[in-house]
Amino acid sequence: MSAFNSFKVLHVNLNDLSFRVEIFDETYLKRFLGGRGITSYILYRDVPKGIDPLGPENILAFAPGTFGGTSAPTAARTTVTGKSPATGLFMKANMGGHWGAELRYAGYDALVVHGNSSTWINLIIKNDEVRFESAEQYLGQGVKDTTANISKSHQDLPDVAVCCIGQAGEHLVKYAGIFSSVYNTAARGGLGAVMGAKKLKAICCFGRSGVAVKDNIEFLAAVRECLGSIKSVGRCAYYKEYGTAGGMIGLNESGTLPVRNFQLGYMKNVYNISGQALTEKGYLVRRDSCFSCTISCKRYSKTLDEYKGCESGGPEYETISVFGAGCMIDRMDPCLRANYLVNLYGLDSISCGSAIQWAMETAEKGLLPKTFKDPASGKEYTLEFGNAEAMLALIDMIAFRRGLGNLLADGVKAAAEQIGGDSWKWAIEGKGLEQSRVETRVAKGYGLAFATNPRGPDHLYGQPMAEGGYSPEMREIITLITGSEKYAVSDSIAKKPEIVAWHEEVFAITDALGLCSRATLSTYAISPEHMARLYEAATGIKIAETEMFEAARRIINMERFYNIREGMENDADRLPWRLMNEPLRRPNGDVHMNSKEELKEMLGKYYVIREWDGSGRPTKATIQKYGLDDLIKPGDCDYGD
Repeated sequence: MSAFNSFKVLHVNLNDLSFRVEIFDETYLKRFLGGRGITSYILYRDVPKGIDPLGPENILAFAPGTFGGTSAPTAARTTVTGKSPATGLFMKANMGGHWGAELRYAGYDALVVHGNSSTWINLIIKNDEVRFESAEQYLGQGVKDTTANISKSHQDLPDVAVCCIGQAGEHLVKYAGIFSSVYNTAARGGLGAVMGAKKLKAICCFGRSGVAVKDNIEFLAAVRECLGSIKSVGRCAYYKEYGTAGGMIGLNESGTLPVRNFQLGYMKNVYNISGQALTEKGYLVRRDSCFSCTISCKRYSKTLDEYKGCESGGPEYETISVFGAGCMIDRMDPCLRANYLVNLYGLDSISCGSAIQWAMETAEKGLLPKTFKDPASGKEYTLEFGNAEAMLALIDMIAFRRGLGNLLADGVKAAAEQIGGDSWKWAIEGKGLEQSRVETRVAKGYGLAFATNPRGPDHLYGQPMAEGGYSPEMREIITLITGSEKYAVSDSIAKKPEIVAWHEEVFAITDALGLCSRATLSTYAISPEHMARLYEAATGIKIAETEMFEAARRIINMERFYNIREGMENDADRLPWRLMNEPLRRPNGDVHMNSKEELKEMLGKYYVIREWDGSGRPTKATIQKYGLDDLIKPGDCDYGD
């Protein structure tokens, strides 16, 4: 049974198929809170500077979080950490489902995979038993079939939780994801390719040890308080009704929906590809929940008129936005087919759709041929916006690295470098990661958060959704951070560094504890005060809310220094060229831009808040303040002034 006042890590080495256990005591648990905090520590400690992300020296660290396997609302998230093959930098990705709870029920708080196997294998974790099995029979299978067939062949492990890669991971696509519970994915940054390079097809967990909190009465009281808060927040009910794709219509009406590779902010017929249409027109089969979640934002959907027989988990806003509005597709069925394929092959939908949009625009501007052929079928397609058949063919070709898909499988930054010309100007990426579908020319807080995010321009490191003040909870948060709700204005830079820093810190706490940002940040239903109360009851470790924020800053500094050790300079804190140099024209006539002057001003203030020097480096004093001088050595790289 997992103990809550220590942190038990299972280290597995695929070079020689060995394993060992490492225990972090209460001191480390309070210092890093758990989950993402301790695995980011292990990444910095165990992965040498400058290694090949696909080589044996990289690790994959899986951490469900301190509350994983408990009744804490939304305690289903598992953070996966490693060096990204897409960016060459720090990467943490995060997945829901039920796998993380099973790892904890097997007696472990984290799993760290070292080395690369010489043959394809599966890792089986059954309570205290660890074994390695051949995975040859599962090669070439998609995520759904791999999961189902492993379950069938392991009748001794009823309802075994499977985390695996699909064909994209096997073919080392640099935005392959790791999938758990079939439709939940740690998608970003290509950690599925790292798993593929390790020749690790699946990790299967079966645990019956359970977890026991320190103070059950107080913990359950805190759980009830959180559940009551979730029930009272209107945005939680909205997510349950329409899912994240329910935001398509509102963004479109405001002229901030990323359309046509971020060239436009509005499209016609957006209702057809909205969460509302999904619910109201019969595409929605059922609503799903991750472990211990009452929000139930997840969808399971089916096609109705085209591509009949496609059923899959989702789609989320990011998926339907990137394949629908981004590729100029205004029909639900092609979007559902695209969602089905990325789930089948194990792809990050944001990066995959962004690569396809880039290719469509590059062909339009004459730097790629107007047509392409799929070598598998011999069929020819026109490469243009609005062509659903071309979009769907490219998803397949990317997963197997066929033809044009091989170029796109390395991401838009690498593709633009290979094609040349001005194609880099419409490669919507930062640090090598394709951007989430957020219009930062209007949302200035998101712009700053995307620029400073160590994994690239993405919403799941800071997610300052409150900046727009769209709900009472959001306005309350802005008042808490800044002293006045007048700063709840998206297109102003005022107080955005403070707003972004707070959200990054709450996200670090959220990940470390294994909670979902849907509850802690998108809706603000679970507060830092709630989290501190749950933490103390679960672990028996006394901790104030201020100490949790201090631990979060420790984690953020450590992750920043990892990137600096890898050679990242502060000019990497940028946004994609298009979003800095081409204006967004909204239907109401307003024109918006990210300016270099505004970003520079926000960065300067943000660096001060973070206690970094003017170039964005943590200083020696900051490293000492947060007690990281036992880990971050002067020989690693230069400290800031």
